[in-house]
Amino acid sequence: MPSAQPVRGGPEFHHRYHRPRPAGALDCIRAGRPEIAACNAGSLNYLKVRSNGTWAWPPLLFENPVDKVEELLEVCRETGTRPEFECFDLGIVRSVGMFADVGMVEKPNYNLVMGVASGMPADPELLQLLPKYMKAGALWQSTVIGREEIWPVHRKTAELGGHLRSGVEDTFYLPGGERASGNGQLIEALVNVAEDCGRKVVSPQRAREIFL
Repeated sequence: MPSAQPVRGGPEFHHRYHRPRPAGALDCIRAGRPEIAACNAGSLNYLKVRSNGTWAWPPLLFENPVDKVEELLEVCRETGTRPEFECFDLGIVRSVGMFADVGMVEKPNYNLVMGVASGMPADPELLQLLPKYMKAGALWQSTVIGREEIWPVHRKTAELGGHLRSGVEDTFYLPGGERASGNGQLIEALVNVAEDCGRKVVSPQRAREIFL
């Protein structure tokens, strides 16, 4: 488990109902030249329902067709940026393997996004089924969104050989349900998870060697 991932960038661009114009996001990658950039690897109905049976927001289509993925990958090659494939369901995980099969990417880096209401739930039993659908030897990690229920998923990630990551964009809550004061407390909790599972926390330089 790296102590910190290399510098990430690349806004995740999407739009309601129709095709977005990705130029702004691609220009950000060109300008910032991050070491890693998020690449949303497939489309998803982005939905959530309130307890009263109404939509939490108007239903959205998180639209990421293959040609849009190809655009981002082309810019990543131009800037020397490692793409990180954001996977919101199993079909998207399998699609990343197809991207590799047709030569769109050589060594895919999977990010399993769990906890989105209309995507994969934050479920450690589900997580343990996913690695067999990735390319053999691929890098992978989990982004887990929610409250204290995310921590068993982080533990299962460490046990299965995945990499760990967290931050207040994903959760405000520590394993015991207490509210975190910031990213530092979340990272300290992840270190404890890693060490409890027999994983070593590496230096930023070693993290770059692993991820880049």
